[in-house]
Amino acid sequence: MSEPAGPADSPDESASAPTSTVGASWRRVLEGIEGAWASFVRRWRRSLQLRIVSTTLVLGLIVTGLVGSYMYREIARGLQSDRVASAQAEARELAAEAQQNFDTTTAGTDEAALNAFAEELVRTKLTPPRADTSRYVILAASINNTSAPVRLNTVLPRDVPLEAVPDELRTAVAADADRQQSTLTEISHPADSDADVVAGGEATDTIPAVIVGQQVQVPTAGAYDLYFIYPMDRERQTLGVVSRSLLLGVLFLTTLVSAVAWFVTRQVVSPVRRAAAVAGRLSSGHLNERMPARGSDDLAALGKAFNEMADNLQSQIRQLEGLSRVQQRFVSDVSHELRTPLTTITMAGDLIHASRADFPPAVGRAAELLHIEIERFEVLLTDLLEISRFDAGAAIIEQEDTDLSEIVRRVVVATQAIADARGSEVTVHAPLEPVVAAIDPRRVERIVRNLVVNAVEHGEGRPVEIHVARNETAVAVAVRDRGVGLRPGEAGLVFNRFWRADSSRARTTGGTGLGLAISLEDARLHGGWLQAWGEPGRGSCFRLTLPRERGGEIRESPLPLAPTDGSLTEAST
Repeated sequence: MSEPAGPADSPDESASAPTSTVGASWRRVLEGIEGAWASFVRRWRRSLQLRIVSTTLVLGLIVTGLVGSYMYREIARGLQSDRVASAQAEARELAAEAQQNFDTTTAGTDEAALNAFAEELVRTKLTPPRADTSRYVILAASINNTSAPVRLNTVLPRDVPLEAVPDELRTAVAADADRQQSTLTEISHPADSDADVVAGGEATDTIPAVIVGQQVQVPTAGAYDLYFIYPMDRERQTLGVVSRSLLLGVLFLTTLVSAVAWFVTRQVVSPVRRAAAVAGRLSSGHLNERMPARGSDDLAALGKAFNEMADNLQSQIRQLEGLSRVQQRFVSDVSHELRTPLTTITMAGDLIHASRADFPPAVGRAAELLHIEIERFEVLLTDLLEISRFDAGAAIIEQEDTDLSEIVRRVVVATQAIADARGSEVTVHAPLEPVVAAIDPRRVERIVRNLVVNAVEHGEGRPVEIHVARNETAVAVAVRDRGVGLRPGEAGLVFNRFWRADSSRARTTGGTGLGLAISLEDARLHGGWLQAWGEPGRGSCFRLTLPRERGGEIRESPLPLAPTDGSLTEAST
């Protein structure tokens, strides 16, 4: 009993297996081609030497190709002209010899004897030996010779039929019996190799040929045409040798020029590459790096100038580093030294502020102002300490997965009193699902608080909108107000320390002028962006964009920076 066929016996599966294999092979080939092309494009963009050598190679091929083509055409035209001239001269002599022989023949009106004489004349005197195929001769009655009493047979060579002679040439010879006529055409000719074989088994080749026609008068037989056919196989062979020589010359010359271009560009590009490498090491902090500068040529002058520039930069950088360290130490020391007296002043101020009701009105008001300014001074001192940490590179972040929407809502609740005092309504637009990212909650909350307070401070009592969004690589918060806005060029200045858009405006929230500068440094610690937009009369917008993962790269922000219709919407640009 036979067993049923298993899945391996299915004709559909067996037929589809080769197809899938072929498809996979083609995909691998295409992927390999795409990879090679992408690698070449990258090298093309990065390597000046490759671009110069490749351009030289392409332009060299084009120029030498054009020159070679012109030389080939001129050589071909010269060979053809020489062949036509020599054929006409030789045909003229042979036709005169044939006419002389016909004039002196004794065959008379004997048609058979005259035919034998004509055939003997053509085959022995006008046609070269059989081994020589440089000339063929045809004797045929002229097309207007129809009434002669004696009719000669057409004498043909073995390899060329009468049809090889164009009708236009026969007509021209018949129309002007005294003039020689010639033309260029193609004939079937015995080949030099067995590349082409006709049905009869003989190797043949179609080659150009010169055909010269001239009329002779045969006694009692009338006008007959002599056609001398000169195959141009030797000229074709010569052109083949010339074309191969030109091709090899073009390739050799182009390769030689490309090699010269590679050598010359290497002499220039190598110092430039060394300069780029040294500049890269200088930019990474290795200030003692210098270019080797030998000789007195232009590249040596470039190296010396580069080294002088590096020396000056190193000197200035060290001077600035020294000043920066002094400044940082000064700010840090002053900030720390002010902590102790500030604590004492704060305690005394709190005591005075708590007893302000027992003082006369003027002294009570002074106690309130003293309390406010002490609080502001304490905030300023805290910000100075934070700035000093950033300047010293000692600031660190403690990242954890946190819902950004929750931080925004917490900030709105904490700043509600300030917004109510200014008459601004703060609205939060956030997705229903959590907007989670790996962030430092304390620093991000400080950024958002600074942005919200800044929007309320400059919002002129108008509504403030806060938008929260995310995409595949980033999360973002955008705070939009419709207050005084920013003048052109101020969007890049708002993050400078102690910068104020309008120094005549009185602050109501006790700002220190360092909030946005600290916010920018906090955003940079996360590898994020903090950007500003504003127009006079339309308000301003501050956008914070942070990567979702630790050390992640931001491809695009989930929110636009500049609103297009008065509100912010999620965008992919």
